[in-house]
Amino acid sequence: MSRRVVTGLNAEGRSCVIIDGPVPRHAPAANIVWRNALPADNCGTADAAAPYDMAMLHDGGVNFLLTELPPGLAGGAFMHATDTIDYLVMIGGEVVLALETGEVTLRAGDLIVDRGVIHGWRNDGAVPAVFASVTIPAHPVGEGRTV
Repeated sequence: MSRRVVTGLNAEGRSCVIIDGPVPRHAPAANIVWRNALPADNCGTADAAAPYDMAMLHDGGVNFLLTELPPGLAGGAFMHATDTIDYLVMIGGEVVLALETGEVTLRAGDLIVDRGVIHGWRNDGAVPAVFASVTIPAHPVGEGRTV
């Protein structure tokens, strides 16, 4: 279980930890760690994690996600494109990044910059593939988003 630590200001206006606990689990794979608009508003102490919905990728907000793909997802990679730029860090396991022209296997420590192209994720391994990502709105590339 991944630990989530969020900072903020206490009642006296001093920096403090406002949340210290596990990442909220609302979905079987992608879970929002934090979400904000642009520019971000760092006021308040409300928890900005919410159940993940694909529409969140296209409402102008920034998402910080923890994704845990179970092994052997049936049906292969779900191919899609988004109007976002996504920064990903592989934390554990392995995941296959499927693209229109081929595939690449990613492992713990690998960094990915997905620039809104058609892609999909597949876990061919025996353990969950775990990665953290940040999605940021971007101008479309190619024919643009498919989801």
